[in-house]
Amino acid sequence: MRKYLLLTFFCLLFFAGSAAAITEEAQALLSNPHFRPAPDSKLPASWSVWKPAWQNAACTIECFRKGLLIHAKDPYAVGGLTQDIENIKPGQAYAIEALCEFQNIPTPYQSVLVRLYWLRSARPLHPAGMLVRGPTIEGNTGKFKDILVAPDNADAARISIEVKWPRSGSILFKQVSMHQTAKPAPRKVKVGTVFLRPRNSTPEKNMVLWCDQIDAAGRLGLDILCLGETIKAIGTSASITERAESIPGPATNQLGRAAKKNNIWVVASLNEKAGDVVYNTAVLIDRKGNLAGKYRKVHLPREEWKQGVRPGDQYPVFETDFGKVAVQICYDWFFPEPESIFALKGAEIIFAPTWGNTLPDADGCVNGETTFRVRARDNGVYMVPCVYDGNSMVIDPMGRILATSNGKTGLFWAEIDLNKREPLRWVGHWRSIAPRHRMQATYDPLLEVPK
Repeated sequence: MRKYLLLTFFCLLFFAGSAAAITEEAQALLSNPHFRPAPDSKLPASWSVWKPAWQNAACTIECFRKGLLIHAKDPYAVGGLTQDIENIKPGQAYAIEALCEFQNIPTPYQSVLVRLYWLRSARPLHPAGMLVRGPTIEGNTGKFKDILVAPDNADAARISIEVKWPRSGSILFKQVSMHQTAKPAPRKVKVGTVFLRPRNSTPEKNMVLWCDQIDAAGRLGLDILCLGETIKAIGTSASITERAESIPGPATNQLGRAAKKNNIWVVASLNEKAGDVVYNTAVLIDRKGNLAGKYRKVHLPREEWKQGVRPGDQYPVFETDFGKVAVQICYDWFFPEPESIFALKGAEIIFAPTWGNTLPDADGCVNGETTFRVRARDNGVYMVPCVYDGNSMVIDPMGRILATSNGKTGLFWAEIDLNKREPLRWVGHWRSIAPRHRMQATYDPLLEVPK
């Protein structure tokens, strides 16, 4: 028994030592991760400093006991460090983490970046590389954390620490690491939309027709389905007074039963009666049939405000079991601001119940189809319109149409991967870059009332 215990003890020591060696080897992908200075230098060993071509706009970079300090006299200074990593394995996932502290940095998300370039024969495969997610900010501390997968043709990588326009502040980088890890699982979602225009109908018959579409989506195993705008109104003669109801109310309860039966999320628009006020309101129903959220249409065309419909004033984003979603309604898509706000709040998919059309361009004039594609491309989001004229579609963040009704009635869907990060040819992954390059301090004219 004693020999057995001793043998077990030594085996544990061996495996613990091996694990420690593996961990040490993994962390060794980056040399000098804590930015210790080179002999007789204020700069860190194993790192290369980069400066702008215009030297007057360069940051000051120097090692301190607690890390690497980057600061500048010029509020619009730039600068940073790079290090190349050899022996990158194609298809291998790598975890990148960094820790820093801010002092008087007004916009850390825009001013402090960690970027990874995949290399082939010492040349970047993409000029923009890929930004590492972060910083997430807790007090004056910023953390970067991400997992990136090496492309099939990569043989090396370059990590780049970048500071852009620190204003009067400074950044202390304390450590950075990169090591092999398991490849992240895809985040696949089956997203559906409907093309259905009831005619000579009633609000009650409409609800049955829409719930039939939810049943069809359930048979296909979809995760979420977008229905149309004011689904009790289309194809009926019911007045707004007759069809408006509370939310939650009879219609949301009926949609909820269908959603629960089919284990699916549902988006739809209804006329909401709230006291003495009426809105055009989109609802989000969860898989259990509960009301998970609602959005009141903000931009109202003449057909609605002349009826007395009141505009909403909020742009909520909702958390689902597969990601973050938002909803806009019809005329909202004529204005670029709503999608921008939704994207900045984290929405990954924007659903659009729409009475209007998504017809293709005609006579050189941009129509609904192109506009929806541009809204997706502008903001790096999936757009899912459900319309009564043109085509209901699923559009990806590059503006590609993944599914379309193509003039037919019924249910149309696509499986998407919300973990996919596809770069634009020169700019890079737009959803990562756009919020950092926005110049919101210059957008005050958007808030001025037209004269």
